[in-house]
Amino acid sequence: MGRIEPEGLTLKDKVIYINRVAKVVKGGRRFSFSALVVVGDGEGIVGIGKGKANEVPEAIRKAVERAKKSLMSFPLKDTTIHHRVIGKFGGGMVVMNPAPKGTGIIAGGPVRAIIEVCGIQDIVAKSLGGHNPFNTARATLDGLGQLRSPEEAIRLRKGRPEETAAKGEKKEEAQGAETRP
Repeated sequence: MGRIEPEGLTLKDKVIYINRVAKVVKGGRRFSFSALVVVGDGEGIVGIGKGKANEVPEAIRKAVERAKKSLMSFPLKDTTIHHRVIGKFGGGMVVMNPAPKGTGIIAGGPVRAIIEVCGIQDIVAKSLGGHNPFNTARATLDGLGQLRSPEEAIRLRKGRPEETAAKGEKKEEAQGAETRP
């Protein structure tokens, strides 16, 4: 998948997680922060980024810059996804299922933040395995990256809808001919 340029997009960002890290030195503790941020346009484009700095606002700014560099797109079906996907990364695993209109976002933690920003309004998702926010976020992106529209799935299978329907009819005719006396 090619890189998406963030210039023409109106991106929203959301902080998923902020971690405070202490480094013990001779004079005491030195604190620094890492931030995990997701950016998206609400229409099927999303990216995550991680930033580290001595202050929280600077860490968030760096994370947003990295997230804009890692944008990816995926197909949406009205307000949900086309099919069930399972995303994996590290010890985390996320299962995402399409839901009927009006269901809302049934997900928690980093998965919910990513789904809200990318524009999905009806989905049921479950985070399994490890609960590290960084791995869960990457697992969610892995799952979204696996999404295919029906047209794309047919194209990847090297056929067109007319051809696959014709093949199905030929198989039925052949099976009917075999059972006749």
